[in-house]
Amino acid sequence: MKKKKVKTIIPAQKVNMGGHLLDQPLPVDGLDYVDPFLLIHHWKNELPGGQRVQEAGVGPHPHRGFSPVTFVFKGEVNHQDSLGNNALVSEGGTQWMFAGQGITHSERFPKHLVENGGELEFIQFWVNAPSEFKMKPAFYKPISKEETPLIEEEKSKIWVITGELNGIKGAAPTYSPQTLLRGEVKQNGTVEISIPSSYNTILYLLDGEGIANGEEVIGKDMIVFEREEGIIHFEASDATRFMLLSGEPIGEKVASYGPFVMNNQTEIMEALRDSQSGKMGILIEEFPS
Repeated sequence: MKKKKVKTIIPAQKVNMGGHLLDQPLPVDGLDYVDPFLLIHHWKNELPGGQRVQEAGVGPHPHRGFSPVTFVFKGEVNHQDSLGNNALVSEGGTQWMFAGQGITHSERFPKHLVENGGELEFIQFWVNAPSEFKMKPAFYKPISKEETPLIEEEKSKIWVITGELNGIKGAAPTYSPQTLLRGEVKQNGTVEISIPSSYNTILYLLDGEGIANGEEVIGKDMIVFEREEGIIHFEASDATRFMLLSGEPIGEKVASYGPFVMNNQTEIMEALRDSQSGKMGILIEEFPS
């Protein structure tokens, strides 16, 4: 079957977020977003230990108008929010949150990890929502590794987070058509992934190296494909982990400011006012003693 053409390959850039160095493949200079995907942050670090839970991670902050999604690859991430949710998602799991009309949440790490230290790796990406759904009620859905459908071959594993692949449907609900995958390919293994021709498609390699539709790529490269009929064919030269984000473009104007993603500046100003007046909820975090 025909392979989709590679549109561009972008190496992730280092960015400083609150004193933490992250790999950011999106946005970059010249590419603000790949509709409907707005941002990708890859966080990989060794926690030093000797901290308290409230001293690590990200404290309470609001969101509106999109879905901030976190794939946990190593360690654990604890989510608390103004809806009353309090969930710990471990390696292989997904934190799926739809911010909708507004939610306040925090992202912390478990007590044993911040006290003793240890490896932590996750990717957070932002998925835009169509304007007609931006002010729907917020919701949160934690998805464990065991709850995530798996397609396993001799040299590859692909987990289906949302959408459908090879007749296997993911568990996360979305407001626009998407197929979101995460996978592992052993050395010399190959995977073929069929994506609808109308979808924008991103393949991001966490590590390793290989050939994606004829182009050599390495860890922390973001590969953007043309929107056309065809498959994604990846051959792993070295053991590789990847994330694939694909979705129907929304095709609407994007206005963003900090943690808010709307369609115009008036809506952004309303989001700021609503956040400051407490309309996006109040979160008083609970910490272990």
